[in-house]
Amino acid sequence: MIQLEYRLYDKIKSHPLLYTYENVDEEEVSARMVCDWFIKENQVFERMTVEMAPPRCIIYVRAAVEEEVINREVLTHPEWQGMRLEVRQFKETAMIYPLIETIHFTRTSSLRLYIQSDYVFLQDQKWEKTSAEIDENRRVFVLYVRPVG
Repeated sequence: MIQLEYRLYDKIKSHPLLYTYENVDEEEVSARMVCDWFIKENQVFERMTVEMAPPRCIIYVRAAVEEEVINREVLTHPEWQGMRLEVRQFKETAMIYPLIETIHFTRTSSLRLYIQSDYVFLQDQKWEKTSAEIDENRRVFVLYVRPVG
């Protein structure tokens, strides 16, 4: 088990602590490490860098001022078991990204296969990954993709 920290990427302020989580499974930490975006409360953060200092993992983020939390729903007890991945079509000028597919996983390692891939094949089409996020408010991982070809 690992202690996970999210810190503000600000060398001048000595990287202030934003959030800390105790006893996090290594698989979950690994999945969070590859997420480009982190949604928590009313803020969107962009991952800048990751540091392993066992037994601690630190994910350094910056506030993504050009981004906003669109869905302000907060789930305390989701209706599903395991992990949920939403695959959404990225469109440069869109505010809402169309949902392509929702996938449920019982193992984090299976989820990671999707969010670590550069391409996924869904609905008889090849999609290219543009980014991945963890949305703690809604308790989902999100994979943003665009069609290939």
